[in-house]
Amino acid sequence: MATHDAWALVCRLFAGGTPVLRATLSPREVSALSVLGKAVRPTVMDQSFVLCPHCQQHRAQVWSDRRGGRICRCPECGQVPVKAIDGAALALDEDWLRQKMRLSLDIESRDDIDDLGDGAWRLGNARRSPVVLARDLTRVLHEPSLLDRVRVAGSNIRVITPRPRTTRGSPFGSGVEWLALEERFTFYGGGITFIPSVSSAVPAVADPAAPVNGPFSADFKWATLPDVQATPIRFTDGQAKVFESLWSFKGVEVDGERIMQRAGQKSDKPIDLFKIKSKDKGKPEHEARLAAYGALVVTQQRAGLYSMPCAAAVLA
Repeated sequence: MATHDAWALVCRLFAGGTPVLRATLSPREVSALSVLGKAVRPTVMDQSFVLCPHCQQHRAQVWSDRRGGRICRCPECGQVPVKAIDGAALALDEDWLRQKMRLSLDIESRDDIDDLGDGAWRLGNARRSPVVLARDLTRVLHEPSLLDRVRVAGSNIRVITPRPRTTRGSPFGSGVEWLALEERFTFYGGGITFIPSVSSAVPAVADPAAPVNGPFSADFKWATLPDVQATPIRFTDGQAKVFESLWSFKGVEVDGERIMQRAGQKSDKPIDLFKIKSKDKGKPEHEARLAAYGALVVTQQRAGLYSMPCAAAVLA
């Protein structure tokens, strides 16, 4: 039971991302501290407020008692003496957590940890699958480009986060596997152990960015072009429709109006959907999309004709 309580405390501290007052720990969590060892360390918090030492229900401001000591003014208990231990706090050693998580997933030591910002890290690749550890699942769901930064062609992504209260099932689509920190890992023998899923024998869902139509994914929203970008390039819906239209002509030169009509776009020329706006200049994703268009589409400007040679090569 102590091991279970120890892991639950680790998950709580990681999800919060801030130190907690020792006085707020439950008796079971206090007992688990001896099991955790270096995973949790003492730290210093703002000493201007403490949890009332008497009722432990209200956070109260600390004042000098003008006799060399300190008191807090609790709304229920009134003036209560404050001792140094009342401000004692604990914090999770998050570097310890990340290193132990890497070991549990057999991530190669030469693969560095990348800080993705705002409580998210790329731990490395486990059997070619990128592993992302994040403090908050919502942050990852609301920022799809975060996963695009770590994606590897032909491999799923593993996202590890604490379990939120409202999430059920799998929050991501195909190509991304979500692991709840509390349920798929545990504290054991001074380290962290990965708990495989009972359905792990089921084949992984296909990577949505995997090349199906030449360099393109099945829906033309991704293209794998190593000469342009090391990772698959993601396109907007309109850009994907243009590429799909060009692909359908099997490499034959076609005028721009016909291409855009089949793509269901109002612009006259395919390049219109790939031009970079002033506000997007210098952004890698927009530069990569334009570079992909230049690598895949051949333009006869005077004649207004366009073709996609790779479509002819695959469909011949």
